[in-house]
Amino acid sequence: MLLEINNLYFSHNQDNPLFQNLNLGFEEGRIIALAGESGCGKSTLLNLIYGLLDWESGEIIFNGKRLLGPKGNLVPGEAEMKLVAQNFDLMPYATVAENVGKFISNINLTQKKETVMELLEVVGLQEFAHVLPKYLSGGQQQRVAIARALSVLPKLLILDEPFSNLDFSRKIELRERLFRYVKQHQISLIISTHELQEIMPWLDQIVILKDGRLIQNDSPEETYKHPYNSYVAKLFGEVNIFSEEEKAEFRLPKFSYYPKEIKISENGTEAELLESRFAGNHYWNKIRVQNKELTVYTDEKIEGNIRISFVQPGEKLK
Repeated sequence: MLLEINNLYFSHNQDNPLFQNLNLGFEEGRIIALAGESGCGKSTLLNLIYGLLDWESGEIIFNGKRLLGPKGNLVPGEAEMKLVAQNFDLMPYATVAENVGKFISNINLTQKKETVMELLEVVGLQEFAHVLPKYLSGGQQQRVAIARALSVLPKLLILDEPFSNLDFSRKIELRERLFRYVKQHQISLIISTHELQEIMPWLDQIVILKDGRLIQNDSPEETYKHPYNSYVAKLFGEVNIFSEEEKAEFRLPKFSYYPKEIKISENGTEAELLESRFAGNHYWNKIRVQNKELTVYTDEKIEGNIRISFVQPGEKLK
């Protein structure tokens, strides 16, 4: 086990503890998402792991070593671990290339230059190698910080909302290159995110927090298909939630259905179409069934009243 969190207790103030007896384990070489609504404790947990905050009780063990936190370290942070937080801490009067190469040895300058350019390629900033950080956007500065963290090939890389400052096209490019790079170099990655659906193909594990409590800790497929509760289901985007009474009324085996899990069916239940709007790779439809409004995605625009059915567990989506 690369990282263990045992019986962790932490509070910003004694009256309202955030983590109480939190237990987690992360295996080596995995890409792990830390998810939950704002204020659930994601960033605080990352700072605790990296050694920027002290905890009241419990232990954090990294690579077999019990971590001490700020009280035990003169310099904040842990060896063989890198954190890229929301403040990027770049050297203002050094170029992008110099920032990325900050932790790389000068013994072989040719090799250092090649490594820096390789890392700049990973984050898509080769053409900015000789630019100062003040001339970069927030998203570009964030990518420089990620490249610098990768330069030491840490055992564990921790990224706090790494795609939050990027436009959509840049996110797609960076995600794929970054995740391939960490897999290739066997770097373990913990990433806090609000974008589970977008990075799910690369994830090995999803950890869901709510108000400092561990809600679910599973594989991406298990978490998506079998969310523990409505809180978890809603983290993946639009979802239709049914109460116990509604489940009985509709004779449903589960409490949540994503819009693609409700399909148009000639033999299904009658539904009133309220809206149908083009949404890119699908049509977004709002329907009403037995006084309950539902969101349904279809491949084609639908008109008039329709009939719908619910995809059953184990049934493949078309």
